[in-house]
Amino acid sequence: MYIAMNRFQVKLGSEAAFETVWRTRETYLGSMAGFVEFHLLKGPALEDHTLYSSHTAWVDKAAFEAWTRSEEFRRAHARADNRTGESLYLGHPKFEGFEVILTEGKTHAAA
Repeated sequence: MYIAMNRFQVKLGSEAAFETVWRTRETYLGSMAGFVEFHLLKGPALEDHTLYSSHTAWVDKAAFEAWTRSEEFRRAHARADNRTGESLYLGHPKFEGFEVILTEGKTHAAA
């Protein structure tokens, strides 16, 4: 499995607008081969920003890379903007990619 994350430093006071951009975006992830799941994570608020991370899981790195080269990726990111015109971010998002080494799931105890 491969995890792709983008970290965003969202300006204080812009959290609702940022979350609206994500909730109303065009997404094609579900139609992509190898896509597993997506999460938008909200982290702590600091002095000048709130930390967010988008998190996608893929069956492998090749599936993620195929997504980044796809027409669906281009269409999804062409409209990934803020309609107010003002930047919601401090700097650019930071990408981080991870190969999954170990996964644990909840085990169900016998009743």
